[in-house]
This record gives sequence, structure tokens and C-alpha cells, in this order.
Amino acid sequence: MIVTRLSQCRACLAPDPRLFLAMGNHPPANGFVRPEDIENSQPTYPLDTQICLDCGLIQVADHVPEGFFEHYLYVPSSASTMHDHFAGLADVLNAEAGSGLIVDIGCNDGLLLSACNRLGARTVGVDPAENLAEIARTRNVEVSVGYFTAGSAADLVKQYGPAKVIVTTNTFNHIGDLHDFMAGVSRWLADDGVFVIEVPQAKELIEKNEFDTIYHEHVSEFSLLSLARLGEFFDLVVTDVHRMRVHGGSMRVFLKRAPASAAPIVAEMLEEEEKAGMRDFETYSAFAERVERIRDDLLKMLADLKGENLRIAGYGAPAKGNTLLNFFGIGAETLDYLVDRNPLKQGLHSPGMKIPIRSPEALRQDRPDILLVLAWNFFDEIRAQESDFAEQGGLFLVPLPEPVLVGAERMPHAAVSA
Repeated sequence: MIVTRLSQCRACLAPDPRLFLAMGNHPPANGFVRPEDIENSQPTYPLDTQICLDCGLIQVADHVPEGFFEHYLYVPSSASTMHDHFAGLADVLNAEAGSGLIVDIGCNDGLLLSACNRLGARTVGVDPAENLAEIARTRNVEVSVGYFTAGSAADLVKQYGPAKVIVTTNTFNHIGDLHDFMAGVSRWLADDGVFVIEVPQAKELIEKNEFDTIYHEHVSEFSLLSLARLGEFFDLVVTDVHRMRVHGGSMRVFLKRAPASAAPIVAEMLEEEEKAGMRDFETYSAFAERVERIRDDLLKMLADLKGENLRIAGYGAPAKGNTLLNFFGIGAETLDYLVDRNPLKQGLHSPGMKIPIRSPEALRQDRPDILLVLAWNFFDEIRAQESDFAEQGGLFLVPLPEPVLVGAERMPHAAVSA
């Protein structure tokens, strides 16, 4: 029997997180389908979203199949925004490390560490995906292939020595056993080292209706309080936080060994979370109601557009997009295809709804009328890249935080934005 509920919070270990948004059964959000497998059924797992009211951690049960991350299809380098973002992060990490070792856990295709290397840093990445490690090595990034655990950390310390900086970007939310992972970090981190975590912020998720960032690989969506409580188990203290716009609102959190003083922004952001009701169940009930309304509004907009004989494609095939498509039941009867700049996804079909994925070049050849922007976190970049589409009368349908047609003055019945 599949266990869908957690009996304790995976961060602070408080008992019985409360269910607030049940989204039904979903396949793994990055479980893209090859054409030859299109007729085969995919395994699906309940996506039941729970909240720990002790620390504000949003979480789902871990149903990622064994070995799933060993061949992975998401790469940050497919988005131009992430090149600039990681270049800025590399400056920060290099300043923290001095001449010490920088470790990136979940280094993916090596985009961040290659930026660190250009600054003269000493680096190593850890990632379970051999296909991505091969890409990273073409950037002259050294990668230790395998899952990072408390056990593997012992061997890594022997091989590379202590780490002055350990960083993980949009990977910490993938970790099912946070305490084992943190034990490994504590083992590898130098006494005067810093652990840097970049993740979307749960407060932003709730306030901006970003339900689609929840999927089986994102088993946790963190509040700052949840990271602080988790760190306490390992004598690590949150000393600083940077606010970031990337991925719909993220935070860069710095943890150092206790005793350590904290910058004023730490207390400021913890107070913001408390005032926002991150430990009040009513906050999450209201969020679930908004998600249901968004589903009704978006499905009506799509039906109206199809009723006007307009052709609709999707822009982006991100994991978050698959949460939205599967929860809302939007399939190939509505979207002719998806386009994505990541060549690893082109030629495949989306998990669950099995919508074909093509290169953005398809838009030049096929000229749909509407683009449903599933990669809404990169909308500014997408809008700039597809300026020709817009200039020729194409419309962007952005689903979150509320469904809106961008540049759609000629459609008075729909919500529009210039």
C-alpha cells in the first residue's frame, strides 16, 4: 500500500503534518515519455500536500522511484536567466571560500561550478546523474557521481579534504531524508565553513499561488524557520539570507557552525513568516481554495479560446508545468504540443498527459495563436525570445499567480495585460 501521509515533519520532526491540498495521482514530474512508450501506462503516486504547523515546512511523501535521478533531464543552462544568476552566486561563494574547496551537491550540468572555476576556485560537484556529469565535464568541472549521504560524505572527505563552502541550489527540496543529508554536510564542512542553500521560499509559494512547484521530486518547500529548526539538530545556525526573484521567489540561506551571529535580515524574515500565517492552518485552507478557483478560471479561458478556433501550444516543459497539466487535466485535446529549449526533452512526451515536446523553432513553422506559459518563472525571458510571435499577434496565457492573457487587448472577454 502506498503511504501518502507523513507521520512527522522531515525537518523539525514534529508529529502529524496536516493535509491541505490533495492533487490526485501523478507520474514523476520529470518522467518524460519516449515515443515508443506512448501507449504504455506510467506509474502514478498520490500528491498529497501537507504542512507542519510547528515550522512551516510544506511537504509531500517521497514517491520518487529508486534510481530516478541517475538519468535526469532538467538542466539550468537551458535558461539564459540562470547563467547570470549562477555567475553572481559564484562571486559570493568564491569570496566565502578564499583558497578553500567549494562543493556543489546536485551540481547538475556544472553551470555554477564552471562559473566558480573561471574565478580560480577549487571545486568539485556531486550528482547522481551520469548523463549530466558528462556535460559538466565538458565544462572542466570535476564530478563525483553518486547520491550524497552521511555515509558517502566520509569517503568524499578522505578524497577531497574538508569543504570551506558547500552549496546546493534547488536540490535540497529533492531530499527525502534531510537529517541524513545534513549529517553528511556536517561531516564534510570545515569548522569555519559555510553551508549555502538556495530554494524557493514557501511564503512566496503561498502568497503567489505557486502550487505547481509541488511535485514528487520537490518533496519539501521550505520556510526559513524550517531551515533554522533543521540546522539546530546539527549545531548549524542561520547567519544570513538573501532574497531572490528567481523561480518565483527564492532565498539563499547561509548556515555556519554554532556559535555564530546572525544578520538582522534573519530575524526580519522569520517575523514576516509569522505575520504571514505560515504556522496557521487557515493560511493553507485559503490557498487550496484559491488553487481550485484558478483551475476553474484557467479551464474556462482555454475552453473559450478553443471555442474561437484558436490554436494553443505550451511554452516550456518544466516539472512544475506537469503538476499543473495533470492536476487540471489539460492534455493534447487542448494543447497541440509543448516547446522547450532543452534538447534533452525534445522529441519526448510530457508525463501523464503525453503531449509532444518540440523545439521552439516549431513556433516559427506552425504559428499557433496562444502560448500557455508553463515555465512562468522565466516569462520575461520567454517574452523577449518570442518577440516575433507577439509582434505577429500571438498571445501569452500566463497561468499564475492568476490566469492572464498578456498582450491580448483584442479579446475583451478574457483577463488581459498589456
